[in-house]
Formats: sequence, C-alpha cells, structure tokens
Amino acid sequence: MRRFILSLLGVAALAVAAIAVLPSLISSDWVRAELGRQLSAATGSSIAFNGPVNLSAFPYLAVVAEDVTLSAEAEGITAEFAEVSGSVALSSLWSDRLHIKQIALDRPVIVLEEKAADEAASTADRGIETGSGDPLPALVAFLERSAIESVSITSGTFIRRSAEDPEEVVSDVELTLSAPDVDDAFSLSASARVGERSYETSFTISTLRSLLERQPADVTLTAEADPAPAPGLTNFEASGQVTLNANGSYQIRGGEVEAGEQAFSLNALFVPGERARFLVDLEADRLDLTPFMDVAPETSQTEAPAADTAKPANLQFLAGFDADMSINAAALTLGEISASDVSFSAALKDGELAAELGHLEIDAGSLAANVATDVTADEPAFRGRLASKGLDIAKLSALAGQTVPLSGALTIDAGFAFRGLDGEAIRKTVDLAGTIGLRDAVYTLPGIADETMREVKAKKITARIESLAKPLRVAGRLQWRNKPVDVDLQIPAVDTILAGNLSAEGIPLKLQVKMPDANLSLDGKAALAGTYAGKLGFSTADLSAFLAGLGQSGAESIGPLAFNGHVDAGATGVSFQEASISVNSVEGAGSGSVEFTTPLKIMTALNFDELDLAQLAGAQSPALQAKAATGAEPADVPLDLSALRSIDATIKVNAKKLGYGKVFAGPVATSLVVSDGVASLTLPEAPFYGGHVVASLRADSSQSEPSIALKTSISGASAAPLLTDMAGFKHLEGSLKAEFDVTGAGRTSGALAKSLQGNANVGFSDGAIRGIDIANVYNNLVSLMTSGFKQDESKATTFTELGASFAIEGGVARTEDLKLVGPLIRMTGNGAADLAQSTLNFRLEPRLVASLKGQGAEISTDGIGVPVVVEGSFAAPRIYPDLSDLLKNPDAALAKLKDFGLPIDKLHIGDLLNEDGAGAAVKDLLGGTLDKALKDKAFKQEEQQLSIEEIIGGDPAPKPDEAAVEIPTNEEAAKADAPTEQPANGTEVPSEEADGPMEGFFKQLLR
Repeated sequence: MRRFILSLLGVAALAVAAIAVLPSLISSDWVRAELGRQLSAATGSSIAFNGPVNLSAFPYLAVVAEDVTLSAEAEGITAEFAEVSGSVALSSLWSDRLHIKQIALDRPVIVLEEKAADEAASTADRGIETGSGDPLPALVAFLERSAIESVSITSGTFIRRSAEDPEEVVSDVELTLSAPDVDDAFSLSASARVGERSYETSFTISTLRSLLERQPADVTLTAEADPAPAPGLTNFEASGQVTLNANGSYQIRGGEVEAGEQAFSLNALFVPGERARFLVDLEADRLDLTPFMDVAPETSQTEAPAADTAKPANLQFLAGFDADMSINAAALTLGEISASDVSFSAALKDGELAAELGHLEIDAGSLAANVATDVTADEPAFRGRLASKGLDIAKLSALAGQTVPLSGALTIDAGFAFRGLDGEAIRKTVDLAGTIGLRDAVYTLPGIADETMREVKAKKITARIESLAKPLRVAGRLQWRNKPVDVDLQIPAVDTILAGNLSAEGIPLKLQVKMPDANLSLDGKAALAGTYAGKLGFSTADLSAFLAGLGQSGAESIGPLAFNGHVDAGATGVSFQEASISVNSVEGAGSGSVEFTTPLKIMTALNFDELDLAQLAGAQSPALQAKAATGAEPADVPLDLSALRSIDATIKVNAKKLGYGKVFAGPVATSLVVSDGVASLTLPEAPFYGGHVVASLRADSSQSEPSIALKTSISGASAAPLLTDMAGFKHLEGSLKAEFDVTGAGRTSGALAKSLQGNANVGFSDGAIRGIDIANVYNNLVSLMTSGFKQDESKATTFTELGASFAIEGGVARTEDLKLVGPLIRMTGNGAADLAQSTLNFRLEPRLVASLKGQGAEISTDGIGVPVVVEGSFAAPRIYPDLSDLLKNPDAALAKLKDFGLPIDKLHIGDLLNEDGAGAAVKDLLGGTLDKALKDKAFKQEEQQLSIEEIIGGDPAPKPDEAAVEIPTNEEAAKADAPTEQPANGTEVPSEEADGPMEGFFKQLLR
C-alpha cells in the first residue's frame, strides 16, 4: 500500500509539473524530452513520453499525454500508461498553493518486481531511503501545497512478480481519490478483480488537519467481495476515531467492526516506522465463526501450477511488521459447538508468532491451548500445547455430529507440533506427546439388554502418548459384572486422532482382555458403530459358566472353548476365515458366516483331524459332571434340541476321523443341514474298523418332543474292536455286517433310549465267542460237575456264521432267531438287549456234531440240556453253561454221558444208582435235595440266571449286592435214608460237615 500511494503521488507530481512547464515550451518533441527529463529528476525515476503531448489553456490549463512509461529500478516498479491527463486552475499558477482539478490515468499497467532477499539486503546496504512506512506525512505535505479535486485510474492492471511465487494479477482497477483540502474530508474508493472475485472498497477521513493537530478524526472503511470468500465475509465495515500521538503513532478508540452479521468493538494502535507495529483489541458479546469456516476453493484465470511445483502457503506477509492482538468474546459459536468466556491473544515480534487460547468454555467442558511459529519460514512449523481438565465425552461427540457408546470425562495434557497451513500438510506432519485420560467412564457394549452386563466401567485410566508415530497404549483395570478386567490396548495414534469419520472408517487396534473366566484378543480395526474386522481370539475354560455369569443359558454341554481367526463383524452378521476352533477339546479349522436374521443363517466349512461328537456334545463338560455330583444320573440328561428352530445352517465337515465316543469312521466328507428345526447328517460310505459304514442321522425339534432317527449299514467291520469301543463288550470276534433303522423321542436321553423302536439285522462271520468253549463243556461235564464252571477269557467258541434279527421296541432289542454255525457245534437262541440299561439277557441252545473230535452228524442234547447263558451289562457280561436241566434228570444224563463216550463203566454208576444202600442215598440226593435246592432258587430266575458254580457247589465270586447262595442240606432226610450197615472197607463215606451233598455225590461217583 505504501508503494502504491508513493507511486500515485509521483504520477500526480508528474502531471502538475507538466502543466507548469508546458506552456513555456514550443516544440512538441522538445516538450516530450523536457517533460521526461524534469519529471525524472523530480521523482528519482525514469519517465518517458513516447506519444503525442497536447496542451490547452482554457477553461483550465490541461495536458494530455499518450504512451507514457515509468521505471523506478530501486523500488522494482515499472509502469505503462495509455494516456495521462491533468488539469489545474489558472489562478493557482501564480499562487502559493496549486489547485489540481483532475489527474486521470487511463489503462495503466503497473508491474512490481519482488526482489530476492540478498538483492534487497544489498539495496539496503547502499543506503537507499526506504521511508518510514507511513505515507500520511508525504500526503499531508503535498496537500499543504496543493488541493486535489480528483485523481482517477481507469481499467488499470497491477502485476506482482516474484522468482519464488507465481505471478499475481489485479485487473479492472477503477480508483477515485479526492483530497480538496487539508481541512476537508479525504476519500478513496476503488474496485478491482483478483481471479474470479471482484472487490469494492471505500475509505474516508473526516479531516487531515485534525490528525496533524493530534485531534481525533473520524475514519470509515467498507469492503465487499463477490463472490464472498466465505458467507461471513460478504461485507466488512469499520468505523472509529483515529488520533495521531506525539510519538507518531495512530490510535483508534471506540471503534466498531462489522463483518457479515458479526459486530466487534475495536481499540487499536498503529506505530509506523521501518518496522510498523499494530496493537489490536477486539471484544464481542457474541461471535459466530461458522460462516467464516465455509470457505470455497479459489479459482484462477490461469492454469493452476503442477502439484509438485506449487509452493506451499506461508505466513511471510506477516514478517514485515510486529503486532499484538487480543480477542475476548462472551459467547462463541462454531457449528454445533457453543463456547463462553473466550479469551484469545496473539503476539508477533521479529517474525515470531505466539498465540494463546487462554480459556474456551464449551458445553462439553473447558479447553486451553497455545501455539508458536516462525512466520518467515517458507513452510512454517507450529508448536504448542493443548490442555483440558475434563471434557464430557457424550456432549463432545454430539458437538462433532456423532454418537458414541461411551460416557465420562476426557482429560488432555499434550504438546503438539505440525508443519504447513493446509489440512493435508498438517495431517502428514502433525505429532503429539502427552497424556489422554478417561475419568468415571462407562462404555456400553452393543446388543446387550441387561444393564449390568452391557456396562464396562473405568474409575480412572490414562494413556500416555510418546509420539503419533508410536501406538497409543492404554493398560489398566476396568470393572465389568463387578469383576476386574485387565486391559492392554494399543491404538495407532495417528489413525485415531486424525481419522475423518471414526464411526465409518474404524480405529486400528490391538486389544488384550483378561478376565477371571475368559480371555479375549483383537488385532484389527473397530468402528464406533460396533463393526470389527481383523484377528480375534477368545478362550474360556467353561463356556457354560461364563455365559451363566452373563445371565445366559443354552451352552450347558460346552466346557472349554477357544477360537482364533480372522473375523468380519457388523450389525447384520459376522464371518470368519482361517479360523481354528476348539469346543470341548475337539479341534477344527475352517471358515464360515453367520447372518443375524430370524432364524440365524449359518454357513461353514470345517476340517477336523478327529471329530468326536460325544466329546463335542459335552460328555465330559463341567456342567454335566456337576449334575452327576448332585445325584442326577449322568446318562439321563435333558435333551433340548429347541436351538435347532432358531437356525438355518449348512455345515460342511471334512474329518480324518468322525465318530462318537471311541467309535470312529473316516476319513469322512459330509454336511450337516439344519432347516425348519430339523438337523440332517448323511454319512457317505467311509472306512470303518477295517470295513465300511453308511449312515444317516435326523434330529427333529419341530414337534413338542424332540426325536431322532438313525439308519446305519455296516459291512466288513472287525467286530472285536468295534464292540469294545462301542459298549466295552470284548466277547465277540469276527467280521461284522449289520443294518440298523431306529427312531426315538424324549425330553431326556434316558427317555429317548427307552422309546427307541425299529429293527436291526446283525451278522458275524469267521469269529468266536470269548469266555467259553462250548465243545469243551461237553467234553468235560464230569469235571464241570465236580469243580464248577469258571469263565475263562482265554477260551473261545469259534464259528463260521453268527446272525440274528432284532425287533426294537421300548428301547429293548429282542430276537428269536439267533443262529450260530461252527466246526463242532450248531446253536440257536433268543434273548434281548436293553439299550436303555445297557444290559444283555440271551439263552443259547447248542447242538454237537457226532464226534467231539471232528465233523459228524449232530447229536441231540435233549434230556440233559446244557444251554449257554449270556447276561449282565454290556461291558461285563457273564457267559456260562446252565447245567440245571442236566442235573434234574440224572438217568437221562448218564445215558447221554455214555453217548458222549464218557467212561461211565469205571465210575461205579451201578452202585450209585442202585435202589438199595448207597444208591438210595444218591437218588434221594439227586431227586430230593437237589430238586428242593433248585426250587428254592426258582424265584430268583428272573433276576439272575443260576450259575453252574451255585448249582454244583463250586465257589463263584458273590455279586457285590448279594452273598453267594448255598444249597440247603436236608438233615432229616439224610438221617432217615442213611444206611444201617457200615460201608464196606475202603469205602469213603461223605462227611456232611466237610462236604456239601453235591460234593459228596461227585466224590462217590468218581471214587
């Protein structure tokens, strides 16, 4: 501005001088040359009149010169004027005060060349006078000797050039200046265009004389822009009284400033000089900054420079003066943010700018800040500090136009630094160090209705930031469900603090949470809206107990649970990839998704090394063990399939081994499909205990009572390991072929087992029954009857075929067509297997071949009957021959013994069976005492089949719940039938005290 006014005064002096000298000149060429010489000498610039110069004397002395150039090398100013005209009153030529009627500059082009720093310094060293920076004294001195009615510029152009900056052009300049007298008003009005924006301004001083006499003078300033730089800057008005102080400074008191709809009171001081200084105090009752923040991007008539060559914005325009400013506002508004008691101050000295926000009270709390920078730098660097004793988080988020599930107070005490003035530069260079804390904070977990479960509380937690280049780490203890929760959270501070929309873009984080009953880890990106994408790990030693603590149920069968994988979770569903899952120590891996619809839609594909459905179902879960400890039967647990009604699922399973308990098939590839409350699992043909198995399972929860249907086909499986693994039954070997078709329903597992119905066909080939050798039983009947039968697992009855068909009703599988074919025996039988109680009760009827030593025709065993009984639990059945029928009919027994080839002639059978003497006693023993003993035992036949040990006086081990049964002695019958004669010499008399009746009988028989 100073240079512009000095140049303007120089042009005015040029015109006045021309008017003064031109009448004395005659030759136009000489006139142009003389005008140029004298004006150049007067202004210290090089001025040339290149076109015609016209003079007139009436009514005013006037001159019109075309094509005039000016060059002021020291100031870096060049100018070209299409036409310069001026006129003066004739009477003022012989007075001491020149009266200028008009000075007009038409289509001037004024170029200002900015000097480099070293060149400017060199110019200063040469002692060139730069002036005080105050144009008013020169103007006043000029007006003391002259009066100017009008100075005008029409269609002017100002160009600013610099080696460092792009060219700046101000076009369409229209200017009018009027200073008729030092005692009259001084006025200036101008308009111009910069880029696509037009400006208009006016400036008036009531009287320059008042200033010179150090009296207040009224000052007004107005400015308008179209389009406005911001809605709040459409127009600007300022007014007040200015006074010239004794030290040469200008002071404004009681000023008023209006910018848009904003009003300020203004007190200011301007101290001119080589380094001018401003002091400004602004006060406002209410200040709304919202209109000033909506700044439209600038457009330019010229093409914007390339991004890599554009010079960043700087503050170097502030480097030429010093300033002190303070702003105080009772109320401040910025968008939705309202503040009160705002105190701001700034100081600029020798290029150093320091600003301080002493106090800013907003709805959410109070803030204080300070910042400092060097305005002479090409790209200024800012350093400062931000502090708050507590900002209400809920109100703060509302002010930012967001909603967060977090309440409490946010505390800040942090230093910051950044470089540059535009947002992108700030985001790239900003750094922060200090502490950020939460006080009395409560975080509300999404999707949980129970208030005690959804609230996570923190009395006080503080995060220390070393640098935005390092993660922000928060470690401390929270409270959830009135239990301690240890948290270790790492958040990349740059992404957290500078993210544009946290609710949409999310916050990268690493989180470790340790609770008494579970652990959680996250490594991904979470958004405030409740979405998450990244790695997730969760583990608990007892899921049922963990959910019970959350007031949830439905996972009583699940104990240990662990999950690790990549998760994408949102409001509508969750998906996981590359996940490892462990449920009740059953480990799998795969991917899947869950859509939060009604019912839940689940799609997964999982791989297992070993999938044990029994273990997966929680056979060893702590909850079920606790039920067993309270007295409930472990096998009879609630059967609740209602969860199937709440999901639609397709679960693809690939398992190297798939089974239940100890029974496994595999490898298996299958799918579990759940729809409309029905779960279906089809097992395609798969390797199974050396053979193959095909099965289908259907679980139906759509009715009031859950039901299950199972179809299975087994071929070529090894029976011994299969039955051992399935039921602990170790007494049957061979190759198994079987088909099962079973259905059942019940609210408990016990009720389901008791409701089973259907059919089964079972066949074994090339196997053996362990625990008894039926052929050996017949070969050793005498020994068997004397010493009793002992079950021996080393003995076996081999067969080539063994088969039966079963009808299943009420949980009991019955057969009437059991058939066995072996090398030495043939056998039929019947019986039942109680699937609910896991017990057996079978009776087998063997038939022998003609010779016990080889193949031959079958020999009927009718009359003596030695059936084989299989009874007891699946895991520990008793297998023994039943000799009760044989001993009831001794005559037939002896005949059969002879048919079997036993040496009965050497056993004194005749004496023992004679009607007289000892024979009577034996008959009585066989027919009476034994019969009575058998009858006494008959009532227990339904509970337990008599063992041969009990019948023939052996020594079987008693059952735990009952003592061994002994056959009572009929003492009176023995006395009545005792022989009157002494036995012959050498004859051994059975002793009743030492031996029971049966032992005595067999001793007599084998004497």
